[in-house]
Amino acid sequence: MRLLFTFILAFVAAPLAAQDLDAPPPEGGEVETIEEGQGLTGSVSFEGNLEDLGIAIPAFATDRDQPTPANTSGTAALGLELARVITSDLRNNGLFRPIGPDSLPSPLYTEITSPNWGTWQGRSAEMLVHGYVRARADGRLIVGCYLYDVALRDELIREGWVVGPADWRRAAHKCADLIYSRLTGESPFFDSKIAYIAETGPKDNRIKRLAIMDSDGANHRFITLGTSTALTPRYSPDYKKLMYLSYVDGNPRIYVYDIGTGRQTLVTENSNPTMAPRWSPDGQYILYSMAVGGNTDIYRVPVSGGGSIRLTDTPGIDIGGSYSPDGSKIVFESDRSGSQQCYVMDANGTNQRRISFFGGRCATPEWSPRGDQIAFTHIVGNFRIGVMTPQGRNMRHLTDSWQDEAPTWAPNGRIIQFFRTARGSGRTGLYQVDLTGKNERRLPTPVDASDPAWGPILP
Repeated sequence: MRLLFTFILAFVAAPLAAQDLDAPPPEGGEVETIEEGQGLTGSVSFEGNLEDLGIAIPAFATDRDQPTPANTSGTAALGLELARVITSDLRNNGLFRPIGPDSLPSPLYTEITSPNWGTWQGRSAEMLVHGYVRARADGRLIVGCYLYDVALRDELIREGWVVGPADWRRAAHKCADLIYSRLTGESPFFDSKIAYIAETGPKDNRIKRLAIMDSDGANHRFITLGTSTALTPRYSPDYKKLMYLSYVDGNPRIYVYDIGTGRQTLVTENSNPTMAPRWSPDGQYILYSMAVGGNTDIYRVPVSGGGSIRLTDTPGIDIGGSYSPDGSKIVFESDRSGSQQCYVMDANGTNQRRISFFGGRCATPEWSPRGDQIAFTHIVGNFRIGVMTPQGRNMRHLTDSWQDEAPTWAPNGRIIQFFRTARGSGRTGLYQVDLTGKNERRLPTPVDASDPAWGPILP
């Protein structure tokens, strides 16, 4: 069992070396939006479920095939890869039925703004994505993205970006975000990052490293070296920082890692067991739980450091702490009623009340970015990912496996990520599921993975 209650009872911090921050290059480059037109110019003609919406995504065209640092085969090959990433994004979220570039004809560069409609009608595609990629003299890339309604023969939206060669996948994710937002009316989430704990080694001596990757599992890299244990990462609301818990020399410490500079700062250090640090929505405070004299309570500390304020003070174990999007309330877990349940309190610690009354245990609650639901781990025999309203109503399961836990929300509040432990082997991996519970997939990671944290949309 990996839940935090078990962590308190069973974790013994071994003496470790000094904090082992790796020294990777700064995270990503700037993505500059360029004017590609006036945006929305038409309306969607499709009627029916989005799940039935066919979207043709042929290879992105290029004005002339030029080698780039992103793809030595040239911009033509890169155009194919861009379309493949966009197709994968739209397919994996479960809302659309995209047709990828490998089974479609490739449009000419001159057809990007003037599609050959006869080519696309009759291919069971209501929507058409056209795009281009060009290499600039300064080495950067220009990527354009266009969405057309095939039946109406009308352009719906267009946008373009200037990116460094290493950030070409971000342009693909931004194109997928553009399409997703235009067709659903919802906020996007593809151009975002995921932090998690990479696990290697035997069960009784696991090495736990902080790692990050794109929302689709690409561009993976480790942040720490693994000589000290890293736990429970969380992105700051503005994406600029990454907070995590580390046990160094036997003492738990909460660090904030600056993604742009690679530097980190110590927020707080305790000799008592500490766990589950979480950001406030304004990025000014950090919640965490600490065990003192057999009693565990939730505390709040400024992100700049300083004195902590205790928010709970009841016998038992109070853990977690996830703010509502407006910062007015906090959801957490507690065993004060005799079993592990979920509670809500005001941000100052007052008005604490239980919300889970549906049987079993309720753990690791996480408030949706939309504010309308809370995801949690429901323990009734197996561990399953569930959602409920902030009042504890309308509980339903999204997964049904042996051990699924630690949900974290996509920036738009429609997808939930969690980690799954395989029965028998104990191997762990990251999974995503949408709010219907029908579309589930595993994210690729080079080693075992746990404790995922989905970051906000990248700036």
